[in-house]
Amino acid sequence: MTIAPEAPVLSYLSLEITGRCQLTCPSLCYAGSGPLGDHGSMSEQDWLRTIDEAVSLGTEEIQLIGGEPTLNPAFVRIARYALDAGLSVRVYTNLVRVRDEHWQLFRTPGVRLATTYHSADADEHDRTTGRTGSHKATRGNITKAVELGIPIRVAILDAGDGDRVERARADMQALGVTDIHVGEVRAVGNAGPALPSTSELCGRCGDRRATVLPTGDVAVCEIGRFLTAGNVRHDGGLRAVVSSGQWADATASVPRRPDVRACSPGDCEPASSDSCAPSKGNPCGPMGFTPLA
Repeated sequence: MTIAPEAPVLSYLSLEITGRCQLTCPSLCYAGSGPLGDHGSMSEQDWLRTIDEAVSLGTEEIQLIGGEPTLNPAFVRIARYALDAGLSVRVYTNLVRVRDEHWQLFRTPGVRLATTYHSADADEHDRTTGRTGSHKATRGNITKAVELGIPIRVAILDAGDGDRVERARADMQALGVTDIHVGEVRAVGNAGPALPSTSELCGRCGDRRATVLPTGDVAVCEIGRFLTAGNVRHDGGLRAVVSSGQWADATASVPRRPDVRACSPGDCEPASSDSCAPSKGNPCGPMGFTPLA
């Protein structure tokens, strides 16, 4: 049995505040989200209490994800609560529909955006998302974010078609996007088997990071959502979960690898720093782990 550390530091926390999404991404979605998804059993107060605990654990940045996080009625209030608590807020959104109150939030200092762009070809993008018109909406809102000076990272998933990836990258560069990450498709969720494997994980899962799912379950990361170790609603809160032996065992089960492969939406990025950005030529490895030469 692995001995759990006392009150471990969590630099980066993802809050999956809904399982609902306008898109289905039938062959890609790691979470299996869609229009029939729900917001889960976490109330707004549960999310705010979790943010308070995250601050006490040393968290510097939270990521609001889903599903599509903007579909949660409490999305703006949760984000502003985190900002008022001194945290940076990263919103991973499909940018299909952005309301005025969302733009106001996105323009607030301390907020940055992330999204996924599947293809420069509209039909191909729409087939990937399962929704006609999603390419036009997402691309248009990426353009608006750049024009407004909102920090935005665009992820492009590589499913083995290098030409498609390069066309998508060139399209984003033409729009003025400077933070572009190319990640590989993971065999999890809609893209994987019923029983995913830890071999699909980047190797940093649970390393100063965690993800709280809509049910309140705590996972080692959003991609490794099949590795949970307690529930913030039923097991004494976030601090109790990540201080438990169950959490230590879950994180220890993730293979630590010298060739860390970043994965969206976390992109192997514990905070806003560029010190851990594979797409920019800066390798990142698990804490306390020295990459092989």
